Amino acid sequence: MDEEQQNSEIEKIANLMVHDGISPDEQDETKLEKYKNLIKDDCSLDDDSSMKLVYETLLYRKLKNSDSGDILEKGTDFGAGFS
Repeated sequence: MDEEQQNSEIEKIANLMVHDGISPDEQDETKLEKYKNLIKDDCSLDDDSSMKLVYETLLYRKLKNSDSGDILEKGTDFGAGFS
């Protein structure tokens, strides 16, 4: 998966989470499983890699809510996989 595809998937999942009313602080894996499965299907990733992308999406949402800059460019400042 290239960086552009990963960033696109993060934005897609973030929008779905907002639509579904999922908090950026959600940690219950059973509530996040829907998004893991979507990523797994969309990107042909394994369970662990898909779940990692779910958590990166939650981080993306937190950063987006707290900072007006370009979140995808600043993600590496926080150790996130998106850039």
